[in-house]
Amino acid sequence: MSKQRKPADQREKDLRLAMFRIQQGRARHTKAKGLSISAVAEEAGVTGPLIHNHYPKIAEAIRLAQGRDSRAQRDAKQLELKAAREKIRELRQEIANLRTDVSRLASINEVLRDENSVLRARLDDTDVVPLGQAT
Repeated sequence: MSKQRKPADQREKDLRLAMFRIQQGRARHTKAKGLSISAVAEEAGVTGPLIHNHYPKIAEAIRLAQGRDSRAQRDAKQLELKAAREKIRELRQEIANLRTDVSRLASINEVLRDENSVLRARLDDTDVVPLGQAT
């Protein structure tokens, strides 16, 4: 009852034909609307992992046809990484500026507290008469 395995070159030919049929919209075994590794695997009567593990060129051809080949994905990730690093650099600069502002405002706040305590002391002095209440 064991099935005889197809030779690798025959299996690769079957996978390429399955890929072609799906691209042409003439798939026999699947109702796949788009090209994917799982659709090609189902059309060829194999599993997706078989394509990934034993036929990486086919898997790459499918990704390329989908517009997401590994080189394009790598380049897109590099651009995302570059943008993220730039954003991090900007945010770090903003944090440094905000820390400087906080330090400056804390200094101003201390000066105002000191000035406020001096004015309150003068107000509590009985010799000081507030304006508008002169007797």
